[in-house]
Amino acid sequence: MNAYLKLDHIDKHFDRGGVRAEVLKDINLTISEGEFVSIIGHSGCGKSTLLNLIAGLTPVSAGAVLLENREVNEPGPERAVVFQNHSLLPWLTVYENVNLAVSKVFSRTKTKAERHDWVMVNLDLVQMAHARDKRPSEISGGMKQRVGIARALSMEPKILLLDEPFGALDALTRAHLQDAVMEIHARLGNTMVMITHDVDEAVLLSDRIVMMTNGPAARIGEVLDVKIPRPRHRIELASDRTYLKCREAVLKFLYERHRFIEAAE
Repeated sequence: MNAYLKLDHIDKHFDRGGVRAEVLKDINLTISEGEFVSIIGHSGCGKSTLLNLIAGLTPVSAGAVLLENREVNEPGPERAVVFQNHSLLPWLTVYENVNLAVSKVFSRTKTKAERHDWVMVNLDLVQMAHARDKRPSEISGGMKQRVGIARALSMEPKILLLDEPFGALDALTRAHLQDAVMEIHARLGNTMVMITHDVDEAVLLSDRIVMMTNGPAARIGEVLDVKIPRPRHRIELASDRTYLKCREAVLKFLYERHRFIEAAE
């Protein structure tokens, strides 16, 4: 496998008041360009910390994050993050929120007209061009997340990082956004890494699912290849044998890990 993104023997700990908390231990993972990888595990296993390390928002304690063989040690537009909280600026319109990112990244390489066109391209991509003049308070939670995704994609990132982006949404909105992300991934072929608690979401969207052991000092327990052809349709997958086997494998891993922790307490 070609190492587009490589997590090389990563450890992460936090020191507070003379006490060291080991969060991640010896994380090794290689992700190919264009791959969709989900990271799943119980609460407190360091999933979001791992995403923050890839984003450059948090420094590693040992090892290295390598993107195209270059070490990641600070935030950058080539690694865009979509958080569970949409993080839109409430005093700006939908258009202005996306344009803020576009102007930051492309102020020297695109004219004002080109930047405008690029904002609209990305709003069209998430079907939000019709709401360009609305403010976040005037649109639904699902629409806010669409704008957040558009803003992230507008920076043309090499990797799109998704930190439980649909966790706060109702089931129907969540399903629509999952379908939208699948369509965007198919159209753009970009690399995506997603944190999730949702087994069905992980199996539906992913090429591989990385299953984390429980913390402290969480590790990668197993990596599951999801060998389901694309495009994928959720109704058809409801009775698909491969889908059901993948779902069972993830549930078994999570259940066995949880039972092991309960027995140790």
